[in-house]
Amino acid sequence: MTNDPAAGAADGGPRRGARGRGRRPAEEVRADVLRTVGGLLLEEGLAGLTFERVARLSGASKTTLHKWWPSRGALALDGYFHAVQPALDFPDTGDVRADLLSQMRSFVRVMTRTPGGRVLTQLIGEAQTDTGLAAAYRRLYSSQRRALAAERLRRAQEEGQIRADADVRVLVDQLWGAVYHRLLIPDEPVTEEFAAALVANLLDGVGPG
Repeated sequence: MTNDPAAGAADGGPRRGARGRGRRPAEEVRADVLRTVGGLLLEEGLAGLTFERVARLSGASKTTLHKWWPSRGALALDGYFHAVQPALDFPDTGDVRADLLSQMRSFVRVMTRTPGGRVLTQLIGEAQTDTGLAAAYRRLYSSQRRALAAERLRRAQEEGQIRADADVRVLVDQLWGAVYHRLLIPDEPVTEEFAAALVANLLDGVGPG
């Protein structure tokens, strides 16, 4: 039995989303590709991801894949982002402490209880030598994640829950940067308790009294 997300395509069976000989809309093809890539990454990691395999499983042509994604890394990152995005959505309940705890814990669970953490560290590693992937990482993942967090923290400032003179960009680095550090340099574990301590230190301070 195969573990491929689109089992049956490899042996000539129907491809995901196939419509006979009719040309599928571009947005449908793109969605199938991203779904296929995300599934492969979260099941197997980055090693087995190739344009050939994604084309076969998604029903898209290699020409289309290369047109939309300049490198394997850029394709992987886009698929990864779409796979984990629902789990990393940022809540806004009006209580910034509760929302930070909720989002940080969700982030930690994705990074430690699924292959997502391993995939992300692999992508960060490849981005050091793949300029296309590095640009895609900033555009598709890091900049969007930072923007969502900064927007939530700015609303907390407007509501008086965070000091008005605090630099929310630095606050983002203090919280999520610490998690990335432990993921990339695993001297200490990434746990939900660690995430809660980060939020507590940030909002309560570490000075005496």
